Amino acid sequence: MTQTTEAAVQSPGTEKQPARIHRAWFVAAVTFVTIIGAAAFRSLPGLLIDPLHQDFGWSRGTIGAAVSVNLALYGLTAPFAAALMDRFGIRRVVAVALTVIAVGSGLTVWMTAAWQLMLYWGLLVGLGSGSMALAFAATVTNRWFTERRGLVTGILTAASASGQLIFLPVLSWMVERHDWRPAAVTVALAALAVVPFVWLLLRDHPADVGLKPYGATEFVPKPAPVPGAARRTVKVLFSAARTGPFWLLAGTFAICGASTNGLVQTHFVPAAHDHGMPVTAAASLLAVIGVFDVVGTVASGWFTDRFEPRRLLAVYYALRGVSLLFLPMLLAPSVHPPMLFFIVFYGLDWVATVPPTVALCREHYGEDSAIVFGWVLASHQVGAALIAFLGGVARDVFGTYDMIWYASGALCAAAALMALVIRRRPAAAVLAAA
Repeated sequence: MTQTTEAAVQSPGTEKQPARIHRAWFVAAVTFVTIIGAAAFRSLPGLLIDPLHQDFGWSRGTIGAAVSVNLALYGLTAPFAAALMDRFGIRRVVAVALTVIAVGSGLTVWMTAAWQLMLYWGLLVGLGSGSMALAFAATVTNRWFTERRGLVTGILTAASASGQLIFLPVLSWMVERHDWRPAAVTVALAALAVVPFVWLLLRDHPADVGLKPYGATEFVPKPAPVPGAARRTVKVLFSAARTGPFWLLAGTFAICGASTNGLVQTHFVPAAHDHGMPVTAAASLLAVIGVFDVVGTVASGWFTDRFEPRRLLAVYYALRGVSLLFLPMLLAPSVHPPMLFFIVFYGLDWVATVPPTVALCREHYGEDSAIVFGWVLASHQVGAALIAFLGGVARDVFGTYDMIWYASGALCAAAALMALVIRRRPAAAVLAAA
């Protein structure tokens, strides 16, 4: 190799000749597979409620409380994980998170008391999954893309639904035919299987391979590691909390979590089973939601690149609220056409809210947007945790989930109004933040 060539390779500001397909798309593909592997843990809670109730005699409220701890930590860990990725790199944080998920899920096989469910599934899996939350997707998107960010956000968000589609039928079959323990072991193995992909194929920043971010006109040097991850995360929170858009985004996303992860993902299967539907059939319907979730989320990313995010959010929440109000009338022992229509309709809307929410965070908070979105996601999971717990309590007290479905529909209507109130930032300020 000549001296000139060596200098060109070693110079930090020199860009390698780009491949025909930009490396950013390969990084996005690895991130997609990683989120799919980690999605196994999100498929299991709704399948565990009845088996754990039967095996240990724990109330649904107690089991719901463990799920709520998991969901809350999933959200509260996310902003710190985003800052840790800035400090230690994406690969290290994600590899450790997947390992923690595997350990927590594996240990549930030997639990005999409710506090162990809280510790293993609530604490360990909650902490690990929080580091694999949507803030991970937002960090990858912000670093590797300057164009097509809405589309990429939609694709990476859809990865979780794809994982649900893959794992839900398998896990529900295991739970019904064998036991819940093989399902827990499967979740642990799925998380461990993804670790080598993360370590060998994922890269922290385009500068690591001498490339510009996709769509960028200039080379972007890799930022120096940011010390004091926890301090920075809290500082960003206090700064964002002084702005109105943050509270509106957090409020709408809390309702989003309450009406999806907390309600449908946790309680749809036992609610359908209450009406005589077999567990495998109910789990399959939840998996079908995942099919249309992929379509809806990718489409939402495409829409976000072209339309006003606030109005998209208002439409999404309004439609979701209407669908939830009709659900109690559709539950039956068998699957019928109106229920299939609900599944398709609700699936298209499931996490379609994520791309416009990420876009609004980016619009208002610039370089801190991934951490701000982490805090907004924390509110999402707090809302999910609250409904996961209240849903179980409502079922214990009233013998039905109907009240929770109606309340969630009303909350979605409120979220639609809140989305419209979020102010737009002037174009010049948006460019400066980006």
